[in-house]
Amino acid sequence: MALIKRSLTLHGHRTSLALESEFWDVVEAHIEREKRSLASLIAEIDDTRDPEDRLSSAVRVWALNQVRSSN
Repeated sequence: MALIKRSLTLHGHRTSLALESEFWDVVEAHIEREKRSLASLIAEIDDTRDPEDRLSSAVRVWALNQVRSSN
């Protein structure tokens, strides 16, 4: 599976995040439904993750939990 990289500003710093398209689909559906920005969602995930966990892993776990909670 190919990674798709998106650039965003997180806490005032430019960064990029690479995820598989299936995870981006969950993220994009959520931000569209909640009418919020990608940066605000990723900042929220970043603020709540263990500092030793990679941001990309935290977003994947968040997306998995979203799918699980919707079933």
